[in-house]
Amino acid sequence: MPPNNNNKVPRITVLFHGLGGSIKSHYIRRMMHFLKEQDELCVLMHFRSCSGEVNTKARSYHAGETDDADFFISQLRQRFPQVQIHAIAYSIGANMLLKYLGTSTSHAIFSAVAISPPFELEKCTHHLNKGFSKLYQYYLLMDLKTNLLKKASHIDLDTPYSLSSENIRAIKSIYEFDELYTAPVHGFKDAKEYYRLNSSRKFLKQIKTPTLIIHSMDDPFMPKEVIPHKEELGEYVSLELSKYGGHVGFIQGSLLRPHFWLQQRIYGFLFTPAKD
Repeated sequence: MPPNNNNKVPRITVLFHGLGGSIKSHYIRRMMHFLKEQDELCVLMHFRSCSGEVNTKARSYHAGETDDADFFISQLRQRFPQVQIHAIAYSIGANMLLKYLGTSTSHAIFSAVAISPPFELEKCTHHLNKGFSKLYQYYLLMDLKTNLLKKASHIDLDTPYSLSSENIRAIKSIYEFDELYTAPVHGFKDAKEYYRLNSSRKFLKQIKTPTLIIHSMDDPFMPKEVIPHKEELGEYVSLELSKYGGHVGFIQGSLLRPHFWLQQRIYGFLFTPAKD
């Protein structure tokens, strides 16, 4: 692999999308396009069932599922041993990445940026079931249920998990989805245990990789009380709070002339000259 962007050390950036995201997600396409313009190599890891192909295993992905990411990054290291690996992750993918960085001993990632991570999964899930946030929950849940129905048409989910097509269609909230599907299929006692063991807030102190977390105070997906305090951050972790930005948005300017500053901030953190 030839060095990109005239750097002494070649590098590649791994992207992780959010819940129900994919290569088609606007924030992923925008970031990948930006990196290409900077002559940077990048690759997206699709979580299971998000690539458009039906996932025919009972398990899928969740906010703390780091095994697939670890395998993916390990493959990159084996194929391109001289390459620096950087990471950018959004929403539930950002929660996963922060957990991975806080629990992994491989130190495979050179630097990382996590955008809009749900620091405390249970509080964020309950927040989605309130007020205007219910609208976001509706669209997220529709996508989750659609993928699960596709899975149920290929394998039996009813016998081991009581997830008939009718039961799947009857799910009314993401909490209920996690209680009936995510938790039992992935080996957790219930949704509460799944949330408790996988919330990224508890892993921030253990991170040894230079990491920037970007979060908005007006994020409709999560209440303000989930934002970690300074003393909860490890010495390698920086948290930048924006007054406005929504969920993985961070747009300035007008409707006709929007300015997407997030890409420049990410690039500036990951690829400053001091890191090369």
